[in-house]
Formats: sequence, C-alpha cells, structure tokens
Amino acid sequence: MDDEPLTERRSVTGPRVFGYLRHLTGSTARHTALADCLTEYCHSHELTLCGVFTDREPAIAIRAPAFVGLLDALQLPDVYGVLVPALGHLGPRHVAAERKRLITATGVRLIVVRSAKPTAGSEHLVRLQLKGGT
Repeated sequence: MDDEPLTERRSVTGPRVFGYLRHLTGSTARHTALADCLTEYCHSHELTLCGVFTDREPAIAIRAPAFVGLLDALQLPDVYGVLVPALGHLGPRHVAAERKRLITATGVRLIVVRSAKPTAGSEHLVRLQLKGGT
C-alpha cells in the first residue's frame, strides 16, 4: 500500500494573489488589521497571499510606488488576482477606475473582500449591529 497522504491532507497551494492597501492615516495596528483581513480571506477561500503592497500617500497619481510594484508582480507567472479590503483602497473614483483597468488588463481578477453590494442576509446583520446585537 502507498504511504503517501490523501490529497485532502497534502499541503497544496491555492491560486496566487497579491494584496493592495492604501493606508493614509491610522496606526500600525490598523494596517496590521487590514493585512490580517486579507490573510483570513485567503485562508478561507484557499488562496495563497504572496505579498501585500501598501501606498501611504494620497492617490493623486495613478501610478503610486506600491501600485507600480503591484503591477510588476502581476507579470509573474500563475498570478490569479489582486485582493483589496474594499474598492476605496484603489483611490478616489477617477483613480480607482484607471487602476481597475490596469489590473484587469494584466488578465488577473480583482477580488474585493467587502463589496459595496449587499449580499443575501447582510441587511439583517447590519440591522442587528445597529441595534447593538451580535
């Protein structure tokens, strides 16, 4: 009999993604919490987070330093997508629109952890939180 572990017990890497954050204000703890949010999302969706790029300046220029680094990383083989906590991390609307275009032009997916569109059951959860429930 073969001693190799079952497929479900083998360490398998999921599709490779890179995170992008725009962290202008706030503490190091806030940045860590945002990065942890990306890590948890990847863990629960079987993705491999290969790195997180963070711009700390206002998004005046579309090609901010960390965003350029992200675009470079997307040229690596077998990259599945870019992960952001919310679309606001791509910048103001005009900047975000161009950044989305540049990301999708590379052929990868843009994955948003917290979508602006409500999902089934999310309205109930928001109502509970507003009322002070859990």
